[in-house]
Amino acid sequence: MATPRTLEKPPAVVAEAAPVAQPRSGFRRYWHLYAAISPFYLLFLCFGLIPVGFSLYLSFHRWDGLGSMEWAGLSQYWYLLSDSEFWSSIGTTIVIWALATFPMIFLAMVTAVMLNSAVRFKNLYRVAYFLPNVTSVVAIAIIFGSVFSTNFGLVNAFLQAIGLDQIAWLNTPWGIKIAIATLMTWQWTGYNAIIFLAGLQTVPSELYEAARMDGAGPVQTFFRITLPMMRPVLVFVLVVSTVTGLQSFSEPQVLLQNTSNDSTFSGGPGHAGRTMVLYFFQQTFDNNDFGYGAAVAWGIFLVVVLFSIINWRLVQRRGED
Repeated sequence: MATPRTLEKPPAVVAEAAPVAQPRSGFRRYWHLYAAISPFYLLFLCFGLIPVGFSLYLSFHRWDGLGSMEWAGLSQYWYLLSDSEFWSSIGTTIVIWALATFPMIFLAMVTAVMLNSAVRFKNLYRVAYFLPNVTSVVAIAIIFGSVFSTNFGLVNAFLQAIGLDQIAWLNTPWGIKIAIATLMTWQWTGYNAIIFLAGLQTVPSELYEAARMDGAGPVQTFFRITLPMMRPVLVFVLVVSTVTGLQSFSEPQVLLQNTSNDSTFSGGPGHAGRTMVLYFFQQTFDNNDFGYGAAVAWGIFLVVVLFSIINWRLVQRRGED
């Protein structure tokens, strides 16, 4: 009897593995995303980095804006260190900044606490306090010029109503500084109040409830809970106020442009309101000294950075203590 034959399986056909696609580089893979955000960087390059680099290059040259540049090396910076008018503008800027910043921070904090405890019309109050910041600085300066007018200003009218003499606010050194500082305080109080309000809303309510259970009053609660918890926000507000305050230009320029026949950038009688940026504009556009103006601009940059670091370190050190 014949044995059955075993059927042999045909050899399996081994399929060739498909070639593995090599991963593309990051730029080739996301080029469309880079293209989408490229307009910002192109604009920043054209109107940010290139002008900054050119101003640094220009600060080592003498140039009137039309003729050929003349290499000056570090002579412009050496002259800047001995320029009494530049140091005077630094002192004026610091005084105006101090007169504006510290009252502004105090008023902004008080306003934020009041807004945080308000029950009705919260959004209306926030919009109302924020309006001065979005209003044109030129319009604000014109209004404050009328408010501090010698003969028809509201401030002098109030002084006369309580039996005091008029003050020539825009013609005396301290009157000019107080007028500029008041304008800046009014402009930035609402903006910083909104920032403080955002910080207050992050403080846990359990801390306030525990403080009330321990018998702490509103003043103790503010200094023992609110203020320590608000320290990062306070540092931010102080640094931003320092940067903006030390670069004040529109406020004194518009407020004092008609009070002196010398120049629109002179800062009023006796240069009492000439800030660092006003001095930069005076040297650059009145004297047509673009090289020295660039050196002044870099001097302003160093002053702003130095004061920002000092303020940040002072607040941080108090927090560590």
